[in-house]
Amino acid sequence: MKYLIIMHVDPTVLEQLTEEQQQQLGDGHGAFLAATKESGEFIGTQALADPSRSKVVRGSADQPEVTDGPFVESKEFLGGFYLLDVADEARALELAQQIPDVRIPGLAVEVRPVVFADLGDG
Repeated sequence: MKYLIIMHVDPTVLEQLTEEQQQQLGDGHGAFLAATKESGEFIGTQALADPSRSKVVRGSADQPEVTDGPFVESKEFLGGFYLLDVADEARALELAQQIPDVRIPGLAVEVRPVVFADLGDG
């Protein structure tokens, strides 16, 4: 079953990390990628830009309207995700606990089952 592990980022938390902590975070993601690829559970991952670079396309009566900025005001934002194919929710939660972000107070990951996917692969 496919699960999306969503990384919630608080830039104020990341800004307070030391260089060593930032290196550990990057190394931890590298190790997570390698382990899930080796196990065959890895499907994909993406890191997203800061929300200040987002545009919102909103429906209106005449035609869609494009505005700057994130959809909602929040200090946390979606920083990226891992898409995995695992046996069950327990395995998804086990892997989520290996992501280095969960060892940093103020950061979190969300584990959500995928109910539909079209990855353009056929």
